[in-house]
Amino acid sequence: MKRLIQRGLMFGNLIPVTSPALIDRYNRALMHLTGKQTQLSDFHIDISGFSPEIGDELDDPLYLNHAGVNRQFILLTTEQKSAPLLNAKFSTSRSILRHFIEENEPQLFALTATDAVAGELVNSIYVADSPARLFDIRRIVIEADTTKGTVRKAEKLKGLVDRFMDEEDAWFDDVLIADMIGVARETGDVMRNPVRLPKMEFEQGNFWTAHFGGLYLFRSLEHPAVISAAPKAGLGPMPVKFHFDFTERNRIAKFFELNGLVEPIVKARGIDAAGILQQKMDFIVVDAAQDAGIDLSGATRRDIRALARTHAARLPEEFHALADLLRWAEGSGQWPRISSDHPAYFYTLRSADHPDRDLVNMLLAELCPKDIRQLFICHKELFYGLYSRWTEAKKSYVVDFLDREYMADKMGTRARLFGHDAPMEEPKPRPSGPWAGRSQAKPAPVEDMIARVGPWGAVRR
Repeated sequence: MKRLIQRGLMFGNLIPVTSPALIDRYNRALMHLTGKQTQLSDFHIDISGFSPEIGDELDDPLYLNHAGVNRQFILLTTEQKSAPLLNAKFSTSRSILRHFIEENEPQLFALTATDAVAGELVNSIYVADSPARLFDIRRIVIEADTTKGTVRKAEKLKGLVDRFMDEEDAWFDDVLIADMIGVARETGDVMRNPVRLPKMEFEQGNFWTAHFGGLYLFRSLEHPAVISAAPKAGLGPMPVKFHFDFTERNRIAKFFELNGLVEPIVKARGIDAAGILQQKMDFIVVDAAQDAGIDLSGATRRDIRALARTHAARLPEEFHALADLLRWAEGSGQWPRISSDHPAYFYTLRSADHPDRDLVNMLLAELCPKDIRQLFICHKELFYGLYSRWTEAKKSYVVDFLDREYMADKMGTRARLFGHDAPMEEPKPRPSGPWAGRSQAKPAPVEDMIARVGPWGAVRR
């Protein structure tokens, strides 16, 4: 993994913690949450305050995420909002934390000037002991305060002030006045400088979880389903009618179609479909070259395409199907018929424009693991797991490619691959309460044959 770290492809954008004052605040928060402390003199933290160095020190990569269910967090600075979330167990956790920081940035800026803010993403379960239990997670509530209880004390002071203003004889209540003065010494003037962190709730609609081998829960769609990376036979009953695993490609394709979740790359507007297809083909060649033991050191695009010509007969079905589609996209071939059980089928798709597009692109990345660029962008946990098993030659090629082609223009690359008419932004989590709304991706209008029967012809039942 050293190559990834050196190029900023792993543990990138983490926040360094080197100041003794910040380390002391972190230790107070860590003791408050877990009863543990670190002896390190410097480390890095992600958006939740998790540090990979402290995880190694404590021999516990889940020291802020017990059982992988209720994520705790430590905020030392609002700059953490731009950091990644490491060891993510739920796809929604980072966006919830970022939204919380952005919505309360002035208050958090003031609070972290003198103390750490510690908190938790609280849901309705404490342990995920079965896949069905995950369906009990409906809302995520954020609870947070400083290690000194500044927010709680500010609320107490506000209540005392309200009593003082409302009660007729409050001027003569020495106990009330003494209480106000005592709390104000710790909180400051909360009337001029309010210190409040409102209780925020977020709806947990459709999401991915790392539990049980990886599950995608689509439960707020018109046609809900669970899709599991692991064989479904060992996961037990689910509280939804449809449960597919990755061997049921045709049924997953039908699920995508019925809910209008995907679109063919060659039909998407405003993108270089031919360029995207060619790059996917190059990645498939790299994968085949690894299996054949071919040295990829220093390989350029020209070298990769020369390998494709030389070894065309030994390349997998995905390559040849995408080559047929590329010829059609460039106007030099007939429309290929690629059925949903073809290995290339999901390589030809991307998410349509709807609130769950990141989740769908994540699922497509797992269904198409040879497309290393989409895998890295959309599903880093899986990318790192697969990377550790690649040959040194493939590792070197992939790192060089991502460093050269992606890191130089992250937002531009994401927009070119996954963007729609507007620039792609990270979807905000859906708050519950008065702002709550069920996100339902509607099927695309039935305008032509593609919309009626799917992008490559009727999906076989």
